[in-house]
Amino acid sequence: MPLQKIILKPGVNRENTRYTNEGGWYESDNVRFRQGTPEKLGGWQRISSNTFLGVCRSLWNWVTLTGANLLGIGTSSRFYIEATGVYYDITPINITIALGANPFATVNTSTTVTVTDIGFNPAVGDFVIFSGVTTFNGVTISGEYEVKTVPNSTTYTITSATAATGTGSGGGSVAFASYILHLGAATNVSFGGWGSNVWSSSNWGGIGYASTATLAIWSQWNFGENLVFGPKQGRLYYWNANTAVDLATPTTVTISNATPAIVTLTANTTTPIINATAVMFQTTGALPLPLAPYTVYYTTQVTATTYKLSSSYANYLIGTFIATTTAGSGTHSFCPRGIAVADLPAASSVPLQQNIILVSDTSRFTMCFGTNPFGSTTYDPMTLRWSDQESVVEWLPSITNQAGEIRLSHGSAIVSALQSRQEILVFTDAAIYSMQYLGPPYVWGNQLLSDNISIASMNAAAYASGVAYWMGQDKFYKYDGRVQTLRCDLRQYIFSDINRAQLDQVFSGTNEGFNEVWWFYCSQSSTTIDTYVVYNYAEDIWYYGSMARSAWLDTALRNYPVAATYVNNLVYHEYGVDDDTTGTPVAIAASITSAQFDIGDGHNFAFVYRMLPDITFRGSTGGTTPQVTMYLQGLNNSGSGVTQTGNASVTNSGSAPSVINVDEFTGQIYIRIRGRQMQIKLTSNTLGTQWQVGAPRIDIRADGRR
Repeated sequence: MPLQKIILKPGVNRENTRYTNEGGWYESDNVRFRQGTPEKLGGWQRISSNTFLGVCRSLWNWVTLTGANLLGIGTSSRFYIEATGVYYDITPINITIALGANPFATVNTSTTVTVTDIGFNPAVGDFVIFSGVTTFNGVTISGEYEVKTVPNSTTYTITSATAATGTGSGGGSVAFASYILHLGAATNVSFGGWGSNVWSSSNWGGIGYASTATLAIWSQWNFGENLVFGPKQGRLYYWNANTAVDLATPTTVTISNATPAIVTLTANTTTPIINATAVMFQTTGALPLPLAPYTVYYTTQVTATTYKLSSSYANYLIGTFIATTTAGSGTHSFCPRGIAVADLPAASSVPLQQNIILVSDTSRFTMCFGTNPFGSTTYDPMTLRWSDQESVVEWLPSITNQAGEIRLSHGSAIVSALQSRQEILVFTDAAIYSMQYLGPPYVWGNQLLSDNISIASMNAAAYASGVAYWMGQDKFYKYDGRVQTLRCDLRQYIFSDINRAQLDQVFSGTNEGFNEVWWFYCSQSSTTIDTYVVYNYAEDIWYYGSMARSAWLDTALRNYPVAATYVNNLVYHEYGVDDDTTGTPVAIAASITSAQFDIGDGHNFAFVYRMLPDITFRGSTGGTTPQVTMYLQGLNNSGSGVTQTGNASVTNSGSAPSVINVDEFTGQIYIRIRGRQMQIKLTSNTLGTQWQVGAPRIDIRADGRR
């Protein structure tokens, strides 16, 4: 019998039936294509054993002037800076409240502590940091706690590490509560009924409109070595790398009880703090009064390591300094948390809210997309504003600067923005605009590129090889100077199995080493990301699979792409060949199945008695025995399902008719498979295995018509 080489078209196509796609591939999981043939994806390894709180949805990488390679990590609960595998919490503080005398109450033998705060009412699940609390009833309250219940508008409860030894109130008279910024939901949470949407959006007497809570998504961009960041529909914040010069060793200080108070550096003394720097303090005890923890103050340098403090930037300008009245207690240090841009020196008309933050490559403007217009406190999702050139703080337009704003007209909200070559692409829910720098007096101009388009989410666009790609509500697009529909061999498959209530979670990323753009999304039955689809722009092909990730960053500043997992850590992709998310390597299950093929148009059954595999295991882990399982599956007809022959009667069991274990030394395998159509399938699920398929051959002949 003659040998027939099996060479299939690259990419996976599910736009039609398995038989119509003859000569191609139909299913895939954890497989990519290289030079037209399928291979298993590379593995991934956790960055470190450390973890963070919340679901990560934003990653950004940059390097400081001192060479620190940092990652900004925005989660549904916190914002972190990652350095050398450690996650440092820099989540901004929403507000600090002086609690008054004896604000804590306990019940004997209980770990529940009731806190009285008439100045702020947190929500269940919020986090609060207590400072300056005196031990009482055998309970010591210090550091961070989660709000467990909120009985009323002035009290809430926390859980103490130890049970109280008495009933009553206590805590002293200098206790402070600093509330960590409250963020949104980890997934889109639908709710409906009266008041769940805008007036007149549903029929009178109906059940109301289904709406969703705001998904907690951060945007971030480095401004030089510092970071500008903020949560969706939240304020702008700023992290100063200079005041947090060593995240592992906070800059400790002493603060004198004097008029004026003098702050003296006792760590990191070779990196002085310049004049008019906005700083906050944290303490293990109590700061000298009237200083409050996590409150912004402004420095005036006395010597290289000593400073005076002003309570406001206006006081700094006129030389009014803080006098302390108590000695304080504990160890004090500069707080590395982010500070609101509005609290930075010389801040003017800073936006109150923003959907997206971006720092332009052209002339370095800080931009907010979806914000309140200048002179208004009302949020407008179609307004975009930019600061003065080379500034984070100057947002007040004047004839002496280049700050300004534009309101777009097509759509109801700005959804995303993407820095591209010599322009910024702005996506609304109905159109795409190009923003280009014009210089004074207009500064930035906008041009409508295309109307009646869509984008799935804030993070659904990626830029690769000079082209912008994005996922829409029902198809994919690209922009290379002209907006076009991106041909997709998986469009029907993807958009018929996507959870549209969770589109806000969709995110994209590039994998430049393999010429790929990835999109991650929730399948129809899932509320968390569990599926990916890949477009290889060099080969113009698609493939897909299952993978649980929540954020992705392809960065040239690290050796591997970085992704966030649902076990609250980061992993390097294309690292090794196994799944090392938890520190214990696990085999990656990979598979790919072809469409059906036949002899002629299936007029005769085909009989195969021998297969000659062609697989390389190049890249497999040394010392292992790499293995792939190959299936040659026969079908009586396109709709029969997989059947099996040999020593058994014909069945419709759906099981594989023939299993072939292939390793590096397999030359040929003798089998007996009969069917009108056939398909080939490859799977692997063993540690240390990496493989690429070549051109396997089968010994095939016609074998009757029935």
